[in-house]
Amino acid sequence: MSTLAYGEHLDDIRVEFDTLYTWDYDRSRDGLNRLYEKAKRAQWNVSDDLDWSTPVDPWRLIALQAEATGVPPGFPGRALAELPGSPVADWDEDRWIDFAVHSQCASLSQFLHGEQGAMLCASRLVESVPWIDAKYYASTQVVDEARHVEAFHRYLDEKMPTTFPINDNLKTLLDQLLQGSQWDLVYLGMQVVVEGLALAAFGMMMGTTQDPLLRQMIRYIMADEARHVAFGILSLQEIYDDLSSADFRERQEFAYEACDLMRRRSLNAELWPSFGVSNDDIIALLPPTRTQQRFQHLIFSKIVPNCKRLGLLDHRDGWLRERFTEMGIIQYEDFSIEAEELTVDSAIEPGEG
Repeated sequence: MSTLAYGEHLDDIRVEFDTLYTWDYDRSRDGLNRLYEKAKRAQWNVSDDLDWSTPVDPWRLIALQAEATGVPPGFPGRALAELPGSPVADWDEDRWIDFAVHSQCASLSQFLHGEQGAMLCASRLVESVPWIDAKYYASTQVVDEARHVEAFHRYLDEKMPTTFPINDNLKTLLDQLLQGSQWDLVYLGMQVVVEGLALAAFGMMMGTTQDPLLRQMIRYIMADEARHVAFGILSLQEIYDDLSSADFRERQEFAYEACDLMRRRSLNAELWPSFGVSNDDIIALLPPTRTQQRFQHLIFSKIVPNCKRLGLLDHRDGWLRERFTEMGIIQYEDFSIEAEELTVDSAIEPGEG
């Protein structure tokens, strides 16, 4: 293994925000306290709790997945092949299977990079939130996110053919979250938008993958992520009730901008050029396809109902409801968020009972 020179693979941004001590150690927030106790009991070990001896053949697993689900390899990008002038019209089945393998690498890579961003954001919450209950819980999330980074990196490094760099849209959002001066926007952007999107994406991957190692890993991670979303909802509900109209609009606009960045991230700009397809072609052709729209809609199925839960959809003139309607995702406003509800309202871990 080579030794990296200092600065190689590093990317620094300048951040300035207040670090808050609190000398009030009374734990008065029952929801956060239950969540903290649950987080302590639910810790798991990447090295011990996953069977890394499991053989993984990505190409064979993609073929098995297509057979099991009836969805051809390369969905949703494969819809491009049906369009006039498509740059992938002549791809054969082997090419689509190879594309599907690398598409999974791209998704797992963005999960990896997003988890590192979540680790940094959670560490910032430890410093900046004013309540000891939230500092306690945020500290457990730092550990959770470190574990997720470890898991995704090990899976990509040992089981998959390549790792992709961070998507520009994801990087933009993470930078905004870390550089902002208002800690509640870190909650909104990370706990509600990024973690909510991750829950939906993980759920889709766990429901289709034929790899028992990946399925087990994602199951563990999803249980953690459900707590993280619940942490954001519990914390933001407490402060959003007292926001002025101007401050509330700022949060609505931020939620929309974060969702728009994540919508653009789903086009996988880091993937297509490696298969000889320009991102200009993808931007022009892929978003209008029904399969791509359906995929993009599903990844917002956790975000929209939680925005509604926080009162963001209909505050004053319903500005965010209009924006989500334009994006074609408002139909998810009453979509089930059962895992988060269980995490907030009871002592049952997702998947138990």
